[in-house]
Formats: sequence, structure tokens, C-alpha cells
Amino acid sequence: MTSPTTVDGLVSGINTTQIISQLMQIEAQPQNMLKSKVSAESTVLSAYQAVNSKFAALQTAAEAFTAPNSLTPTNPTWQATKATSSASSVTATAGTGANPGSYTFNVTALAQSQVTTADVTSSGGGEVTTGSGLDLTLGGKKTRITVGTDTAQRLADAINGAKTGVSASVVTTTTGQTILQFTGTSTGAANAFTIAGLQAGTNNISTAQDAQVTVGNPASGGYTVGSSTNTLTNVIPNVTLNVSQVANGVTVNVTSNADSIADKMQAMIDATNNGLAQITTATGYDAGSKKGSPLTGDFAVRELQNSVMSAVGNGMSGYGSYKQFGVQLDNNGKLTFDRTAFLNAYATNPSGVQNAVSTGLAKSLDGIAKGATDPVSIADWNNRLQLRQQTLQRQFTNLETALGKMKNQSNWLAGQIAGLPAG
Repeated sequence: MTSPTTVDGLVSGINTTQIISQLMQIEAQPQNMLKSKVSAESTVLSAYQAVNSKFAALQTAAEAFTAPNSLTPTNPTWQATKATSSASSVTATAGTGANPGSYTFNVTALAQSQVTTADVTSSGGGEVTTGSGLDLTLGGKKTRITVGTDTAQRLADAINGAKTGVSASVVTTTTGQTILQFTGTSTGAANAFTIAGLQAGTNNISTAQDAQVTVGNPASGGYTVGSSTNTLTNVIPNVTLNVSQVANGVTVNVTSNADSIADKMQAMIDATNNGLAQITTATGYDAGSKKGSPLTGDFAVRELQNSVMSAVGNGMSGYGSYKQFGVQLDNNGKLTFDRTAFLNAYATNPSGVQNAVSTGLAKSLDGIAKGATDPVSIADWNNRLQLRQQTLQRQFTNLETALGKMKNQSNWLAGQIAGLPAG
């Protein structure tokens, strides 16, 4: 819109432009206030979301101890175990459900693939097969390999291209021999193969076989377990063994992995402290500047903080203070975790510590975190914000309409004043 020409104070001596400008500034004040409200609402929302995020992390950490059947053998936290081997050639890894105990066995064989060679140095006319190809049988499946030009390298290329589970290569020895080598691509007795159709004879320099572990004496109640690879999962329940050489008298000990449990305890304490720190940031008040934070004075958030501190400080009825397994509040309202105290308490009374954590501390923190991250509550808050946004949008619309009318009136007034006769 083109502003009309104004003539300030021509008759009245009044600076009409300045007056109109000041009037418009006054009229714009409600708009500026609404803009500030929108910015404040956005800051509050971000503060709530930050608190929510921290307590969602706390809920995850607490549920490591409060999952269904947390005190049964199927619980991955309390049933965490570790396995150690007496032999460097055998590594043992305990999985979920591994039972503590000591297991002794012999590694009597390693898994290996078949390697077969043929000396094709003196093949007549350079041909290595009896009929421009050969038959390769693996796992009961016969594959016919044919070549256009019957040489060792062309045959090796054709075998590799067929992808039958056997690879081939041509090797020249230090004595000038040409060796055609066939190698099974997988270990295990089931991957043995045969070759028919070569002019030269073949030699097996490595036999396809399974890895074998023998427990006790098979002649008097012992048994042997095999695997097509050097990884065995069926010797000790829920324990994986990796073997690299034949060895006798190997002992694997499976014990409770208290360190793993302590790591998850530390994670839960850290998550709790992160949640408390976020609340402090969101509700703090700077006495010097007399400025509050986005959630200063918010009762619900402060109550959340009090609930956490009470859950930790009150301990558990029938067990007592959580300080017994290393968890307590310091003078600043922060949780501390004494790892050594926890390990000692767990070693002394594992079932008591399990119960106190699962049905006491972790259960309380889990319940508090769920309340803070409840989807229904969050949805209600989002609905309130959406309604607030709609209200502000209506106010902005009404304000813009009013300002438009005022602008038209000011333009009309300026035009009237400009039209007054001079003198």
C-alpha cells in the first residue's frame, strides 16, 4: 500500500507523523507480547522434552533389572556369567543361560577342509583331463566341469567359475613342477569331494574332517561332540568354544559375572543422575539476575525430583539402606555408586542383593520414570500446547485485523490534515 503524502503541522503545528508512529507502536505492543508468549511456550516445551528424554533413558536402564521373571534363571542381567579356559588354544564365551560349573574335556581333532593335488607337469600335449573336462562330486552332487582349451589354468578357471564348493589353483614348485590344487571352500567331513577325469593321479594332502571334543572316556560312559567348524556350541550348554589346536585336559570354568551386573548398576545410577541434573537445569533460579528457568516453580517436575530422592534415600523395607550394596545420596542430592561395595555385597548375599535391586531400587526408579514418560500424559500436554497455539493464532489474526483498521484510520487522518487550506 502506498502511504499518502502528509504535511506535518501545516495549520496546527502538530507533528502528525510522529504522533501516528507512536500510536502504532502502542497498538503493536499486544502483538509483541503475544510473540514473546509463543517463544516462551516453545522454550517450556523443549524443557519438558529434555526431562522426558532423560527419564526415558532411566526407564530403560532400570528395566534391565525389573524385566519379567527378573529373579529366574532366564533373566539376562542376574544370570550373566563368564567363562575362562585353562588352555590358550581354547577360548570360551558364556551366553545367556550358561550354568556356573567346571567342565573338562579333550580337543581330539580340528575341523579342516580337503586339499587334493595332481601333478600335471608331463600331461601329454598339455591336456590335463581325459576328455576336455572332469566330474567333481561334493555332498553327493556331481558337477561336470568342461573347458574349451584343456590346460591346467583353463580348468582351474572353469572350476572357480562353477562355484561348486571347491576352488582350484595352479602352482609352480621350486623344482619346476606344475601342480593343480583343489581346495574345499568349507571345513567339515560333509564337505569332502572326489575328482574323476584327470590324466594324472590325485593325492589328498588334507582330509575334510570335523572338529571333535571328547568328554571322559567314550569306552566307559564318555562321549564325543563334533562340529564342521572349529566353533562348537554343543559341548557346554550356552557356552561357545573356539579351538585352534589339539589339546588334552582343557578345563573351562563358568562363573557368575558380577562385573557385568555392576556395569548395569552403574548405568542405572548414571541415568538417574542425568535425569536429576536435567530437572535442576530446567527449574533453576538465578538469584543474581533474578531470572528463572523454563520450568521454575513447576510443581510436577519438582515432585519428580523428590520422588527419585525419596526412593533412594528410604531404602527398602525388610532390607534396609541401599548403602549396603553401594548406592546412596551425597550432600548435593546426587546418587553415588560404590562398585567395590556392590561386588562384595553380591558375593556375600547374591539373592538378597538381587531382591533389593529388582523389587526395591530398580522397581521404584522404573515406576517413577514410567510416570514421567507416560504417553497419555505427554499426549495431554501436546494437546494443551496445540490448543494454546490455536488460541494465540486467533489472537494474532484479530490483532492484525485491528491494526489494519488503525492503519487505514491513520492514513485517512493524514489525508484530511494534508487537505486543509494553507493560512
